[in-house]
Amino acid sequence: MEPMDPTTPKGITRRDALKLSGLAIGGLAIGSTMIDAQAEHARAAEACLPVQPCDWKSLSSMTQHYSYFERLPTYNPLDPKDPNTPLLPNEMRITFLGSCIPPVRRAQQMMSIFVEVGNAMGKADQFVFDCGSGVCANYGAMGIGFGRMDKVFIAHLHGDHMSDLTHIYCFGPSADRKSPLYVWGPGPSGVESPKGSYQYYDDGTKAFCENLRRAMRWHSESFSFQTTSYPGYTPPTKESWGLPVDPAPVDDDPADDAYALVPIELKWWKYGAVEGDNVAYDNKETGVRITHFPVIHCRKGSIGYKLEWNGLTMIYTSDTKPEIRSRDQAINGGKGVDVFIHEMVVPAEVWAFKNMGLSAPPEPDDPLYNTFLDTVEGLKNIQNSSHTPQGAFGYLLSQINPRPRLTVATHFPVANDTVACALNSVQAHCPDIQKIGPELIWSFDLLVLRVTREQILQLRASVPEFGFSPVARMPSGTMNPPKYSTPDGEPDPYAQIDPSTEIPATDEQGNCNYRDDGY
Repeated sequence: MEPMDPTTPKGITRRDALKLSGLAIGGLAIGSTMIDAQAEHARAAEACLPVQPCDWKSLSSMTQHYSYFERLPTYNPLDPKDPNTPLLPNEMRITFLGSCIPPVRRAQQMMSIFVEVGNAMGKADQFVFDCGSGVCANYGAMGIGFGRMDKVFIAHLHGDHMSDLTHIYCFGPSADRKSPLYVWGPGPSGVESPKGSYQYYDDGTKAFCENLRRAMRWHSESFSFQTTSYPGYTPPTKESWGLPVDPAPVDDDPADDAYALVPIELKWWKYGAVEGDNVAYDNKETGVRITHFPVIHCRKGSIGYKLEWNGLTMIYTSDTKPEIRSRDQAINGGKGVDVFIHEMVVPAEVWAFKNMGLSAPPEPDDPLYNTFLDTVEGLKNIQNSSHTPQGAFGYLLSQINPRPRLTVATHFPVANDTVACALNSVQAHCPDIQKIGPELIWSFDLLVLRVTREQILQLRASVPEFGFSPVARMPSGTMNPPKYSTPDGEPDPYAQIDPSTEIPATDEQGNCNYRDDGY
């Protein structure tokens, strides 16, 4: 393992601060050092930056809709005649297929962003950034087949950012991805686990892919009576894709096979201090250049990505505390960026009362109050290790000059109430941002951004709730025989099963038991 290079407003609302401090002054025996500490933290936060408190009781009826998104113009990505469906040659299209933080909720899947670019620079190209749980349903509903999901960029190896990689890997070869799956991500963290133990885990992307390949062996073999490769595919090289390493499958799969899993492991601590030291992908045929930079999230080895193409730039930080690398990447040497996608979380107390099923923080005389305080403290630990709360997001944005053309807060549980409260915190640092829309939005599943040099068009994809798989876009020409095939090269669905106990369509006398066409 290569050694690694060395490399927030807190508390509760003003109303609660005054309430707690008043209780303390009044000498009421509500009684714990935790309550005193909460009051002290609240007073300190108020002295740092006064923020108009969010009135959760008045917002309690605004929890089941995100009106900004619902009012966006719609388009049907499955209709080729819809004027917004075709990808323009000079367009970068960013689609949010997942947008939330755990725990899971019905309205939003975990994180995933699909980025497509047109053919203005030669050939079109497309990329998946993160693929958390549940997002494949949205990819399918959008008509994005597995053949277009062959390049996956993972920001860190938390389950809400990579768990649907299992689905992408396993079912892609059964659909229209008849070539390898390429997975970019950080190398080993280099963290002594814990300090003083002399234990260093191989916790990078390559080890993850090796173990995923082993775990999915039964699946891949069982489905290999289907063809998984074709003669015309030429695997990319380090030079052709501008990769930092030679691309090689982790196991014994042929380099052109759809079950070949190819990790592109990145030196996560690099950020471009030396020109080119943080390049993840630089394809001269398509004109896309993707670089990476370290962020602060939970454990060393979390990264963000910057995609540059045809004079347009997108940054996706994924999860991170507020830190300087994301800021500097967004400033971009004074040129700014077109789209800046950065995570945001609600304050710990909001997280706490929402997770407790409450509509507002409980009052001090409520039986749940001490549980609430304990929950807040636990969630503050998560915030402090990993995330950018809404006020810190506002401060970070205020430090970016020039501002991005569009900033997108993501990894956020959106609804009218949480977004209204978050906007309030952002405005304390960026008073010029008067409303959601022109400069700042919160992401939601099926939000589509059509980015050109002239404009950024925001759309809401309208998709079927009861759809099927996307139309397969198979490679042209003949396919290679599958691994389990008959002597004449045809698929053999019986090669791995014992049919001796099967109830056949017809019995030994030729009597029909059921139709063999499925009806």
